[in-house]
Amino acid sequence: MPELTPKQWFLIKQKTTPYLFLLPALIILAFTVFYPAIQAFYLSFTTYENIGDIPQWVGGKNFLRLWKDTVFWQTLENTFLYLIGVVPILVFLPLVLAILVNQKLRGMNWFRTAYYTPVVISMVVAGIAWKWLYAETGLFNQILKTLGIFPAGIPWLTSPDKILGIVPISLASVMVVTIWKGLGYYMVIYLAGLQSIPADIYEAAAIDGSDSIRKHWDITLPLMKPYLALVAVISSIAATKVFEEVYVMTQGGPLNSSKTIVYYLYEQAFGNLEISYACTIGLVLFLIILILSVLRLIINQQDGNDFNI
Repeated sequence: MPELTPKQWFLIKQKTTPYLFLLPALIILAFTVFYPAIQAFYLSFTTYENIGDIPQWVGGKNFLRLWKDTVFWQTLENTFLYLIGVVPILVFLPLVLAILVNQKLRGMNWFRTAYYTPVVISMVVAGIAWKWLYAETGLFNQILKTLGIFPAGIPWLTSPDKILGIVPISLASVMVVTIWKGLGYYMVIYLAGLQSIPADIYEAAAIDGSDSIRKHWDITLPLMKPYLALVAVISSIAATKVFEEVYVMTQGGPLNSSKTIVYYLYEQAFGNLEISYACTIGLVLFLIILILSVLRLIINQQDGNDFNI
């Protein structure tokens, strides 16, 4: 076997060194992420009576049960309603806020802090606070009663009735908390993008007559398109996996009107101890998130940009 030259040894060392640095993290991921994911995939094709029993292979019975499960389809519908209701607002409203706080005016640092504060607040604390606001004797109902708009108040978290026959009131109330909590986070992402746009582009546009609001339509939106796509995918995945708000504020009620797919998974796994069935629900959730991630890659390739989430 021929001996390697110093140059060949250097090339081998150069190629293998990065993987040696990655090895500790990969080992941790293998035991905490990859192995549990493979085990969950296997368990979705099994069943057992008790936690300590050996799982029995049942093939696609869990998926057939899922197909016939009306509660699952309701939670899936609620999840997509959540997606459609939350994501468009979290894509465009933070951009408006970012444009406003990007102005070089006195006191803008205070506004940036005010908008970002909800991000650092625990979702549990935020959920409890908003639950008090939504209560029958809470601030919102007191304002409505004082103004005489709804003398009896609105059952924000306890009504399965739908707004315009589409979104349950309880689900819409939880959506508001998600939007309030996420505005500052996505605003910071947009703010980083806005500050990367050279000022001379706006100056040149002003000479051409593109000023005020029009400059944002002509310059800001096209240049911010990669950030818009990034925020759209991040907020979509977050909305699909929403759990804490539902758990703290409604626990899926009333009549499953605010129950999302992740909460239903939690309920089956830890409430009913249906671990195999919960893994089946988790597999469906994984496929939904995978589709959203692939969509993000397609959008980035079309824009000629590559952003890592």
